[in-house]
Amino acid sequence: MTAPVQRGTIERAAVVGCGVIGAAWASRLLLNGVDVAVSDPSPDAEQILTEVLANAITAYDELGFPTDQQGSYVMAGSIAEAVADAQFVQESVPERPDLKASVHAQIEAAVGPEVIIASSTSGIRPSEMQKGMTHPERLVVGHPYNPVYLLPVVEVVGGEHTTPDVIDQAKAIYSSIGMKAIHVRVEIDAFVGDRLLEAVWREALWLVNDGVATTQEIDDIMTHGFGLRWAQMGLFETYRVAGGAGGFRHFIEQFGPTLEWPWTKLMDTPDFTPELVDKLVAQSDAQSGMHTVRELERTRDRNLVGILRVLEANEWGAGTTIAAHRAAPS
Repeated sequence: MTAPVQRGTIERAAVVGCGVIGAAWASRLLLNGVDVAVSDPSPDAEQILTEVLANAITAYDELGFPTDQQGSYVMAGSIAEAVADAQFVQESVPERPDLKASVHAQIEAAVGPEVIIASSTSGIRPSEMQKGMTHPERLVVGHPYNPVYLLPVVEVVGGEHTTPDVIDQAKAIYSSIGMKAIHVRVEIDAFVGDRLLEAVWREALWLVNDGVATTQEIDDIMTHGFGLRWAQMGLFETYRVAGGAGGFRHFIEQFGPTLEWPWTKLMDTPDFTPELVDKLVAQSDAQSGMHTVRELERTRDRNLVGILRVLEANEWGAGTTIAAHRAAPS
């Protein structure tokens, strides 16, 4: 049995599932000095990990974080082998409840009851995943945003059986690897961030479907407009500023009534007809098809590093999490 972990400090972790998210989790852990055992049946898993880790190392170098004290990783032959010595397990397998149940059962069979199992699921309620578990009290959702090694936020969600201490310990572990852990206190489908993204996604699909704007134009409006504001002030703080000297109350009084206007189609989505899918794919290909996925990732990372460094210098937004992690004892 693994010895209980000191609150907020881990030396050994397991990552089960090594796709884009799992590889990015492993990269963040490795670059924070944690040894990682990885389990994934895909023959491409190690290649994905090495490519994602290379991107992460480049990003950390540009952020000015040390990359010469990495943890080590091993590609395990099974889930049981990967988690056998782990103090913390991050599961990132595909979004299939039956698959997650099978994986969690294999993890539980090989670790002690004190080891936290965190799922990267973006929408499955933890209470659903706790059904049938031997120790459901130690399962939490730890939902990150890609790229996990750069974006600090992680939504921590407990289920019906999750104990408060497990929530606190999971938050402390995430904080120790430079993350901003947000406890989502009410268990809802898709949690908080994806609820917000879903609303924008639905409206964007209608705009393309109705011929109002292309994928390029929608992305340009985001990247050249409100996306820049959201990178350093969230929705509510942005609207507080929009209220001027009257503050948020003035903003609500001025713009609140417009919510009754029939602008959006948030409660409905266009049918995913072959024609709409072809339109979306063609526009996306015209927008970004000249770049490989790895090229897009590297460009994304360079831009994020620049934004994060400015936010850190201004002691604002996500920059405060970067600064706190930089100042933490190694």
